Amino acid sequence: MLAASAFHTILGMKISARNQLRGHVETIVLGVVTAKVGVRVGDNLIESVITRQSVEDLGLKLGDEVTAVIKSTEIMLMVD
Repeated sequence: MLAASAFHTILGMKISARNQLRGHVETIVLGVVTAKVGVRVGDNLIESVITRQSVEDLGLKLGDEVTAVIKSTEIMLMVD
C-alpha cells in the first residue's frame, strides 16, 4: 500500500496519479461513440480521446477549466 503522502487529493478524493495539469477546453470533436477533447495547458495542447458519453456527463464545453489527469505506464520523449 502506498504511503498517504503518495496520494494526491482532488475534491477530497485521493488519487494515485501524480501528473495533473490544469487547462482550458479548446476543442471538442464528437464522434458517434468517442470524442477528442483538446485541452490548452500554457503553450501546449493536450488531446484526450474519451467516450462521447463522458463529454455529455461532464457537461464539457469550450472554455471550461479542467484538470488533465495523466496515468501512464510509458511516456515517450523526442528531441530535435
